[in-house]
Amino acid sequence: MKLNRSISLMLASTAFISIANAAFALDGNDVLAKLNALSSPNGTSFAAQGSEVDGTTVKLSGVTVTMSSIDNKQLPIGDVTLTGVTEEDGGYEIEKASFSDLNVVENGSGIHAKDIFIEGISLPAQPEPGTISSLMLAQSFHVGETKITSDNKEVASIGAFTADYKMADDESKLDMEAAVSDIKIDTSATPDPKAKEAIEALGLANLNGALTMKGTWTLADGKMDVTEYALDFENLGRLDVNFSISGYTLEFVKSLQEAMKAANDNPDKAAGQQAMSMAMMGLMQQLSYNGASIRYDDAGIAPKVLDYAGKQQGVDGKQFAQSIKGMLPLLLAQLNMPELQNQIVEAANAFLDDPKSIEVTAEPAQPMPFPQIMGTAMGNPADLAKTLNVQITAND
Repeated sequence: MKLNRSISLMLASTAFISIANAAFALDGNDVLAKLNALSSPNGTSFAAQGSEVDGTTVKLSGVTVTMSSIDNKQLPIGDVTLTGVTEEDGGYEIEKASFSDLNVVENGSGIHAKDIFIEGISLPAQPEPGTISSLMLAQSFHVGETKITSDNKEVASIGAFTADYKMADDESKLDMEAAVSDIKIDTSATPDPKAKEAIEALGLANLNGALTMKGTWTLADGKMDVTEYALDFENLGRLDVNFSISGYTLEFVKSLQEAMKAANDNPDKAAGQQAMSMAMMGLMQQLSYNGASIRYDDAGIAPKVLDYAGKQQGVDGKQFAQSIKGMLPLLLAQLNMPELQNQIVEAANAFLDDPKSIEVTAEPAQPMPFPQIMGTAMGNPADLAKTLNVQITAND
């Protein structure tokens, strides 16, 4: 009797587990639907020919993406495998989304990328516009070795592209970092003889470098600080752009999404785009400019450029630099901005004598609404440099 009861209990337990597993099994179509609910306000939608579920893995086959930004053209992206998928409050948490290698070739030109994946994706049950749940956020994004071909010849490549996002525990701030490593560009195949001559003279036939980006987004006031956006190439130099704006709030994002959706839903595409432009002009009034800078650090190319340009004029690089210094005040006189003209001349003279770095900053004493900046630019452009507190320095 005890044995029979044990067997009955075991069978009942097995049946219960089977029923429970069936009840909580993932639905690949629902995962796709949740993804589209999150991405469609941004003008992007996904479709799949089929889906398979194996435990916490969902495989979507024959996936295509349609984006309004490219005339709703449907682009095939192959199979997508979602691993570590768990249901949470009617939505889904996805540990990793892995994509098929990308191989797009047309008329001898193409792009080839592998090892593409996204980690840490959250798909809410019902994204609420104007909240953090309405944003397509992930913890990281990765694209491995990528090659670009033209006329069946490789002209550029990157080692990897990575992007990492970290949300504060109280969801008040988002930190962002991105990098493109091992950038290689072959410029030797240019068909223009003059350009080819200049490239060879300057030693720029093969460029090697990297791109880095760092930024912070504070959600309450919509302050977006990009503290580094730098291109750094060997034997060429480093170009770094920083900027800060305010007003890019979740409510702003909501209004932007609504404007995009209205434009996409309008059967008259020209009218839709016109309405989108008008909406953007209105939205710009909510943004304020905090400041920006652009800095270039030379890595040896400036003296070569002076030598090459001077050679075309029958002089050496130093003589050519002196001629530029002599002409610059005359060329700048038409600006009618004495203070800015003096800054430009002083910085240019210092850089031409000893090319190290040059930097332009525009940091007003307090944040300025974009409409005020545009109004000043149209009404009295000469005052714009003062209004933005433009400063130009060299070799600092």
